[in-house]
Amino acid sequence: MEKKQSGSPENFIDMTVVPGDVVLDLSSMTNQTIKLGGGLRQDCDAISAMKAGTFRFSKPNKYWIESSQKRYVPCVEDTVLGIVVDSKADNFLIDIKGPALAFLPVLAFEGGTRRNIPKFEVGTLLYLRVVKANFGMNPELSCTDASGKAAEFGPLRDGYMFETSTGLSRKLLSSPTCPVLEALGKKLSFEIAVGLNGRVWVNAASPDTIVVVANAISNSESLSAAQQIIMVEHLLKSIQ
Repeated sequence: MEKKQSGSPENFIDMTVVPGDVVLDLSSMTNQTIKLGGGLRQDCDAISAMKAGTFRFSKPNKYWIESSQKRYVPCVEDTVLGIVVDSKADNFLIDIKGPALAFLPVLAFEGGTRRNIPKFEVGTLLYLRVVKANFGMNPELSCTDASGKAAEFGPLRDGYMFETSTGLSRKLLSSPTCPVLEALGKKLSFEIAVGLNGRVWVNAASPDTIVVVANAISNSESLSAAQQIIMVEHLLKSIQ
């Protein structure tokens, strides 16, 4: 099968691609630094798709293939929801829905030292950042942002965690705000954390609110923007 060729990044942005499509030619992008997200691989100057999906770009310089799937493939700088499954002397072992367990160094926290190592029970839910994701190796995580600050990262207490496809997770984190979250936010008060690994955590003062938000998000994936708003209005009637 003949591979598509692209000299300009704009040629493929927001278009459907299949494995083998060459979506970027680095020889025509001199003096530019780019970040490759999930679904892309580099072979010399050619950046090609590794899976079927939609070729996406976000400013200033990140490209990735967006697709809807249950299995998560870790990528550097992704934010994920991880579950502690074990602890070792130097690392916590974390389930992030990937092909292998990830590890979180005990010092990968703001101001982390050997004297103040955090203690997490098995099953603790954490909001994390992927810092290393090399092929054939366990991903490495961190509880800090790129500047070493805790920011929003760390344990997520109480609330309810549920799983979605990776495609829906990306839609929930997109800008502008996706219709289902915008419609819910106008009527309800709640906290939410979305992991690009297909996990969503919701917390609110009322259990009924948590149930409505979780159901609305789960039902929204295959709906248009208008349908999402109608669906939210219908669910809200159940708690009024």
